[in-house]
Amino acid sequence: MDSQDLHPAVETAAEDIASMEIRGAAAIAATAAAALRAQAEASDAETPEAFRAELLAAARRLRETRPTAVSLPNAIRYVASRTEGDSVPALRESVVVSTTAFEARLERAQSELGRVGANRLQNGDTIMTHCHSTDALACVEAAVEGGKELSAFVKETRPRQQGHITARALAELGVSVTLIVDSAARHYLDEADHVLVGADSIAADGSVINKIGTSGLAVNARERGVPVVVAAQTIKLHPETLTGHTVEIETRDEREVVDDEARAGIGDVAVANPAFDVTPPRYVDAIVTESGQFPPESVVTLMRELFGEEHRDPWLDAGVP
Repeated sequence: MDSQDLHPAVETAAEDIASMEIRGAAAIAATAAAALRAQAEASDAETPEAFRAELLAAARRLRETRPTAVSLPNAIRYVASRTEGDSVPALRESVVVSTTAFEARLERAQSELGRVGANRLQNGDTIMTHCHSTDALACVEAAVEGGKELSAFVKETRPRQQGHITARALAELGVSVTLIVDSAARHYLDEADHVLVGADSIAADGSVINKIGTSGLAVNARERGVPVVVAAQTIKLHPETLTGHTVEIETRDEREVVDDEARAGIGDVAVANPAFDVTPPRYVDAIVTESGQFPPESVVTLMRELFGEEHRDPWLDAGVP
């Protein structure tokens, strides 16, 4: 199936995810599910085989956009495992039902996670954040709704400065916010009670893959005795790591770091822009999910409960949509 045969919603979703117009694991997953539904609803396939081929092409197009954000393939896995039927109408209906159910599950998961994470926060606590995480924000929102007053040091998180989004969201919740440059984190950790971050992927050994700079922050926090809490829905768990696969670290355009004009002034130098790093489980105190709070080393048990010992790759397997 050629890319021009994909529904425009699939192409738009893929472009928006790749360019980070849509960011955050839950938003990425919901966007992917909605795009698959649009592809299914608009399909004029005449046979179940042709319908499955269309869904497979859409899944592959979406999957290739952000290799590190595991919520994207997990959304596809969810839909693929529930797509069944021996006719095009039956297949189409199953995609519509499964994508709608997935979106509802995402909504519930974030609020449930927030309630769990809020229990980690006490009235008067100061948190330090890195990047932008709707899961981390859900913990703060639930704590504030419970009557707790909080303050925050918010790292700006270069090069895309997602910390600005976090600062605005926290201020709107009534949290007292101090925005700091990334290199000032260690200076202010003595005034923080918790480091609260999200995750893009979590490996079976409890390693946390998150925005570049998370690992250094966690190491400094451990040295200072500040607990590191990772807020992550279970769609962030990476089932491929159960069988020894490693998580691919996305490298983004160097122009996010230095534009063409600045590059010309600097001269002929290499520019590296890894989007994520890996925080070993020994630097993480707790992983908060909608299913409860876990020490990082025990996440593998939850992962096996949710995904089993095996995993399917629906964007590679021609036998499923």
